[in-house]
Amino acid sequence: MNITLKDLYKSAILFLIALILLLLASCGPMVMTAGVYEPPPPWFYPNRLEVVRYVYFPDYRFYYDLSARTYVYLDGGVWVRRKILPPRYRNLNLRRSRYERVKGYRNDDIREYHEKNNANRGRSNRNTPRSNRNTTRRSG
Repeated sequence: MNITLKDLYKSAILFLIALILLLLASCGPMVMTAGVYEPPPPWFYPNRLEVVRYVYFPDYRFYYDLSARTYVYLDGGVWVRRKILPPRYRNLNLRRSRYERVKGYRNDDIREYHEKNNANRGRSNRNTPRSNRNTTRRSG
């Protein structure tokens, strides 16, 4: 078998191309956010390319700002931004918590978005009068 230098060169090129493709394929999904140069938090791992700034945790009623890397929540009726969550959320596992991507909202003031989209979400309607129902039971 005669292996020429040309064959070795072609094989090396093909190996490098295959290696580069494998490395690129193993990178996984990417998150595009304005001004973020660090990777997103470990609990935020989207399954596709998206441009989002905020993530909302409806069960706990707070947001995470991916570009400012801060949590945004109501504290005494005032929206605050903090790098860490307050002690009441200390035992949360955000990797297992349900969250929603806030698509299309890029403003700094999340209050405006929250009042329009999430302010009445999850509230009890105990004080709302029920409509008159037919309370007679059917006999079998």
